[in-house]
Amino acid sequence: MHSYQIRLQGEVLHVGFNRNLPAQGDRIVRDTLELLNQMIDSGEIPGGKRILIDGPQSVPVAYVLSHKLVHLYEVVAVLDPKLGSKISTPDGAIRHKTYIVTSAHGSAKYQVGDLIETKESQKERSIIKVVLCGPPQSGKSCLRDGLKRAILGNLGAPYPYVITACPDGEGSWHQEAYENNKSVAKDCKRNNKADVTPEFAQEAVKWVRSANQLINIIDVGGKTSPENKTIMQPATHAVILSGNVSKFAEWEEFCQALGLKIIVKIHSQLDAVSDEVWFADGWQENTSELLEKAPLLTGRVHGLKRGEDLSTRPMVQALAEVLIHLTKC
Repeated sequence: MHSYQIRLQGEVLHVGFNRNLPAQGDRIVRDTLELLNQMIDSGEIPGGKRILIDGPQSVPVAYVLSHKLVHLYEVVAVLDPKLGSKISTPDGAIRHKTYIVTSAHGSAKYQVGDLIETKESQKERSIIKVVLCGPPQSGKSCLRDGLKRAILGNLGAPYPYVITACPDGEGSWHQEAYENNKSVAKDCKRNNKADVTPEFAQEAVKWVRSANQLINIIDVGGKTSPENKTIMQPATHAVILSGNVSKFAEWEEFCQALGLKIIVKIHSQLDAVSDEVWFADGWQENTSELLEKAPLLTGRVHGLKRGEDLSTRPMVQALAEVLIHLTKC
């Protein structure tokens, strides 16, 4: 696994740091060079008239990218997200992605400093506050941790901010602690576990109201209680996870009474051997209309167990895709 990510789509080279594998600058530079060489040698980066670079780069990484690409392309340009004509639409403001030419060799069309405005638009993203809810013992905390890793693994995806709105002893720290020292993690969970009180709910709802990342995931307790009603009130969407399909109706009614859009319903099956993933037809093109009637995604996830990397499960990957998409709606 590389600490830097590179993907070519058409003439746009999408780049970014692998947030699941943090590393020092020297490691990132070596990984960037290795990955570039692999893609060039395989023909995945073929060379040509121009290439547009979109994504975060450290200064050393930018030098490596430039050094390799200027020998393959007449024009190399880098995205400046603050440039580009901005227009208003009924669904929000849109800015067309615009790149600054940083290298031009043998091009009669471009010079260094020229702007290349593309037809690709970058919509001003929406903040979503997604409640992860359902009956107890469904695997919500495991799903939460796998989902966070899956989102972080998507190049260019927003950072997923997790709010543990249930004092069950399983904070965001628990999964990593469990992987490193299972007995210590279990002891910490037991020592930190407490009841959900009205006082806790009043404090937790402040966390939800003030959350301002693009993707906010709120992990709540397994009861349709007055405390959870308080905590979930400022949220925008809900994901329902249940090991018992007969419990879906109770949680759907609870979420709908709070005005939350139910985006996903997942059947958690501990002993199953595979996932099942069903997207609603046209879910990306007709998101708002579909959410008025039904979830965008349904299916099952298998084996939500501590100590396993769940981020590659098909259902977890699909859920990550849905949440990232919602920030663009």
